[in-house]
Amino acid sequence: MKIMLIAGGGDKGGAKTHILALCSRLKETCDLTLVSLRDGDFPEDAIAMGIRTETFYSGNVPLDYIRLIQYARKERPDIVHCHGAKANLAGVLLKAFTGATIVTTVHSDYKLDYMHSALKRNTIGRLNSAALRFFDYYTSVSDNFLQMLLKRGFDPLKIMTIYNGLDFTSHAQKVNRKEYLAQAGLAYNDGDIVLGIPARLNPVKDIGTLLRAFALAKKEVPNLKLLIGGDGEDMDKLIALSKELRLEDSVSFMGWLKDIPTFFSACDIDVLCSISESFPYSILEGIREGCAVITSDVGGMRDLIESGESGYIFLPGDYKTFASYIVDLAKDSEKRRRFASKLYDVASKRYSLESMAATQQKIYEDILALESRNKRRDGVLICGAYGFDNAGDDAILAAIVREMHEIDPNMPLTVITKKPAQTRSTIRCRAVYTFNFPKLFSALRHASLYINGGGTLMQDKTSTKSLLYYLATIKLAKMLKTPVMLYGSGIGPISRPGNRRIAGRILNSCADVITLRDEASLQELRSLGVTRPFLTLTGDPAIRTVVPTDTHIRSLQLENGIDPDREYACVALRNWETLDEAANENCARFCDAIVDELGMQVVFLPMAYEADMPLMRSIAEKMKAPHICISRKLPVNDTVGLISKASFVFAMRLHALVFAASQNVPAVGFCYDIKVSSFLAYAGMPFYAELSNNSPEHLLSLAREAIAAKGAGKSTDIRTLAAKNRQYAELLIRNGQAVQRDDLESI
Repeated sequence: MKIMLIAGGGDKGGAKTHILALCSRLKETCDLTLVSLRDGDFPEDAIAMGIRTETFYSGNVPLDYIRLIQYARKERPDIVHCHGAKANLAGVLLKAFTGATIVTTVHSDYKLDYMHSALKRNTIGRLNSAALRFFDYYTSVSDNFLQMLLKRGFDPLKIMTIYNGLDFTSHAQKVNRKEYLAQAGLAYNDGDIVLGIPARLNPVKDIGTLLRAFALAKKEVPNLKLLIGGDGEDMDKLIALSKELRLEDSVSFMGWLKDIPTFFSACDIDVLCSISESFPYSILEGIREGCAVITSDVGGMRDLIESGESGYIFLPGDYKTFASYIVDLAKDSEKRRRFASKLYDVASKRYSLESMAATQQKIYEDILALESRNKRRDGVLICGAYGFDNAGDDAILAAIVREMHEIDPNMPLTVITKKPAQTRSTIRCRAVYTFNFPKLFSALRHASLYINGGGTLMQDKTSTKSLLYYLATIKLAKMLKTPVMLYGSGIGPISRPGNRRIAGRILNSCADVITLRDEASLQELRSLGVTRPFLTLTGDPAIRTVVPTDTHIRSLQLENGIDPDREYACVALRNWETLDEAANENCARFCDAIVDELGMQVVFLPMAYEADMPLMRSIAEKMKAPHICISRKLPVNDTVGLISKASFVFAMRLHALVFAASQNVPAVGFCYDIKVSSFLAYAGMPFYAELSNNSPEHLLSLAREAIAAKGAGKSTDIRTLAAKNRQYAELLIRNGQAVQRDDLESI
């Protein structure tokens, strides 16, 4: 694999560390050439590290670009990988004049790169913003930068994440702290606590917040010292602020540093206060030398640090909270040691140089694989009730996407959704607005498989229009010769005679495979005369939703006021026409009984936050016993996590019951639709009450029965069956409409 990596050549700090560290490893596995567009330390350091380096710098930028194009035509790299604005402009020229496949690493928020200079912001900054739109692929050094690109409309299929990595096998020799601080112009006494930050002194780094926090903390802990390594346009202003805060005897502005490891070996606490970062190397460098960490909430810091457990994270600009964290760590040497040790364990495994190089190598391989794919028919189009902020539907979509990527990690996926921007951001795949028919037609024409589902899309109880819409997309897929699969779906009820006729006719003639989540759905299809497609019982895709770690769930419980050491019940209700005031009162009395009779906390957990929370708050207000209402929309995995640790679930929402079944949590369904009772029967958890039979005594009796029968459900069987959805999809993707029934039956 032949790689040409282009850098501006003026790179310093984290960007320089990233590029040179990456090249030092990739040169062992790739035919790699590093191109620098400037003379100086950068290319000299690269050559000293044994990296093949070419420099194009004459002072005449157009001439340098022409020479680079000629060089690229001769070398013919498989991939041109660019770092930084100047390199990005070069990359776009190489794409235009040589047809190269170009990728760029996004190290920063490109809209903030030149915030200190109106001239640069409106010249090189604007050119770089425009150039980025022409790249074939992007690598982001943190998840938050990936989200930034998604929100700005970049193609999710073209963005890959690589976390910064550092060589954790080497460490600085322990420095004589007194001598080191003396060289920095500060007096050091035994017991002093030293904070350190190496950074460019510009507005994005917000060093003023650090100085204000430090001054506030010093009032409580006088023996604090602060080392600031770096230079930049804000130097004079920051020195003036330091004097204004009377910190001259405690703060040193050390200028640009060449030896970062030694700097951190002289520090106790590594601090960061930026308003924007990708994934700052200075944090990894401090961790490697044994520092505790306090950082602003930027970059991938929450991926690395559990605030309060292994470090502290504060909101950018919040100098008072920052100061309180400084005081806390300064006064507690054991906590500093514990935080530092925990972070080292995580960082040395997850953010090692070897891990970063292996990830980058895999990204290159994925790019070449994507470039060689069949462009006529490739990928899967997924349609369902998506973009309505319903945790159940979100879980279905996440499960289908994950299972398609189990078939092929690079498979192009497109989702039909009511909220394309939101879906693109959360699921990280292409998204088409539900009624954007030209894009929907194009996506169907190019897909290898059309997935309709899961959920209960084929029903007319809530809407005939939606039923006809889904049937029309299935018919269109058939016309375009795209295989159709209904994926772990529920069917019915379809009550209107006309709807039954058209649904039966289209499903029978246009669907290739229909997998179902319960027996009642199978019977409904048969009653509609659907016999030609391959029909089989599997399970709801959401039953395979990934559960977060115990540590994450415990943090989530504490954050929402749930006592992790006490049993609790999750309640997930929804508005329904027959759920009147008397029924609401009975639900409240039953929830009181959960507390008083079963001894559990009651947690109202909305599955569709905006739609469900008003009703649940109303019921909560009628309760006499204490209760907890989740006060924000939770990600799907967090919702499943809370249910997984519950001792009991009472729900109208089907997917609260699906999640309970998947985790062997006893549950009682409040049956407003046949799909609730059908699923519970299929899952071996036949405990449900009709809405009309809602007395607190009856519900409590069912709850006791469900709890007594814990473990008697079929969660393992259903999870195994649900996994078959993916296998049927794989056969259709591989063989199209020519798939053999014998092959399907063999699964």
